[in-house]
Amino acid sequence: MLTEYPLDPTSAVSYARRWAFGRNPAYYDFDPIGGDCTNFISQCIFAAGAVMNFTPDIGWYYISLNDRAAAWTGVEYFARFILTNTGAGPFGRLISSRELRTGDVVQLGNSQRFYHTLLVIGRQSGEVLVAAHSRNVFGAKLSDYSFTQLRCLRIDSARRYT
Repeated sequence: MLTEYPLDPTSAVSYARRWAFGRNPAYYDFDPIGGDCTNFISQCIFAAGAVMNFTPDIGWYYISLNDRAAAWTGVEYFARFILTNTGAGPFGRLISSRELRTGDVVQLGNSQRFYHTLLVIGRQSGEVLVAAHSRNVFGAKLSDYSFTQLRCLRIDSARRYT
């Protein structure tokens, strides 16, 4: 039976603070092969209490470089998983940028595709502050990034088998 439970955004931010400028050795650093941004945000969501979903091809999990779900490391796959997941693991919904709060995830895009994933770590003087890898930041202003599309994800719950 699947049970829904809340995630802890404070733990996600604490993890981001610890690893924003370094790499957790338990995970491969994807920067040399396309970018580490979504891998890092998946780690933050996992640190917030989400369980992994080991469903082949469509899950959200990381065991090693060669044994992981596309949703763990791919921008579009991550969003698709979060927005359509009905099984174990984190799930969420689209929200407006005005609704952004600590623990939310944002993805930046252009006219062709979404290409970057970041964690919202708070707000200061009306500015959304983020953490990310690929360009390692913690506390950067979202407004300092260049993008034409913004996808905002509220991921405040997960499901696990009980």
